[in-house]
Amino acid sequence: MTSGCLEREKMGCTSSKPKRCSIEGKNKSKSKRKSLIAEVAVFVPAVRVPLPIDLIHPLRGLISRDALDKLLTLRGHLVQLSAEDDLLNVSRISQLQQALEEYLPVLLGLTNKGLNTLVEFKWKSLEDDEEFSVACAWYEALSIVHAMAMLSLLEANLVLLPKEIPNGSERKVSEDSKKDVVELLLKASGCLEYCVHHILVQIPTQGVEMQLGLASESDNATLSVKRRLACELVAYLSQAHYILLGCDTSDLYGKKLLFFIKWKFLEAKAAAYYYHGLVIDKGNEPSCHISTVCCLCAADDLLNESKRVCLSFCLATPVTRVPPPWGVMKHLHKKIPNVAYKRSQMYAYLLEQDKNTTLQSLPDLPEFQLSLRPDPYELPKADPLWESEDCGPQIQSLKDHLEDEDEHES
Repeated sequence: MTSGCLEREKMGCTSSKPKRCSIEGKNKSKSKRKSLIAEVAVFVPAVRVPLPIDLIHPLRGLISRDALDKLLTLRGHLVQLSAEDDLLNVSRISQLQQALEEYLPVLLGLTNKGLNTLVEFKWKSLEDDEEFSVACAWYEALSIVHAMAMLSLLEANLVLLPKEIPNGSERKVSEDSKKDVVELLLKASGCLEYCVHHILVQIPTQGVEMQLGLASESDNATLSVKRRLACELVAYLSQAHYILLGCDTSDLYGKKLLFFIKWKFLEAKAAAYYYHGLVIDKGNEPSCHISTVCCLCAADDLLNESKRVCLSFCLATPVTRVPPPWGVMKHLHKKIPNVAYKRSQMYAYLLEQDKNTTLQSLPDLPEFQLSLRPDPYELPKADPLWESEDCGPQIQSLKDHLEDEDEHES
């Protein structure tokens, strides 16, 4: 895995597939799993899970039996949790997160003791069953922290997807749930930032959209606040696209991600011009009203283009369902064309009277300092068991060695 791959996953590079996250072994054919079309609220890269590995042979005699037993127990529990059930509920994700957090400090003892390359660690992608195998404890640490980030994104996706929607009913997500999702996105971003800057070097950014959705539904949020959040979202998505320019996006997920970023960028820019136009319209000068019409018409054009790109995103492999408008777009999908039409009619006489192309050109969006930062993440300290005197290389009798062999084979 390259740093480009991690940056791509950081921005959310493959599809959210909560109904396709079940592990093999449940007598479900691959063709059936491929036929399911998932819904996307938060774009989640493919989840990877650990596979069983041999820890005894590479580490016997090099670490204490207590350390080896703890490694075996914790990683075995992680493998069991990943394989015994699917990832369709928040409680299962919480169990996996806890198992990852318990295992990581014990694993770090291998890196601290200079035993980094003795064990071949194996993981598998749930998206296509592709297996990854690297003889490096830092790769295992990278996989764990990355999995913590992906589970946070997956949990955010589940929180935003309604369990049941009665026919004709509107999707409803509580304000507390939306705030929880912002925290989950920042947590995932912090984990991935740490992976890129601190773990990858050992081996030879969506929260604003949620805030904007909250602001659009709040009576206390002013037009200026909503405009600022929309402009910030445009800037964040521009950064995401810039990062992708340095990544290999020729694979299926890369191409789908490019559609996703473009779709969200166009939506954000439509919202930014909509709110910018309403703020400008508070002025009394004819030039303010002319600029308002230009902004609102631009917002309408951008919104229509975003709908076309959204369809391209959904049809790109792996295919996903067209999501209903939510967040800020739930309000603006109808408001933008309606308000643009009404203001165009209202100020048509000004446009006719003033043929000055300068006044009738599209104004630039204001720039704001970006406010969101990923939650900081640091690796935990290695488990204290690695500090004990018994943790060094162990001298083992032939009898004990043969007994261990028999126990392992059984």
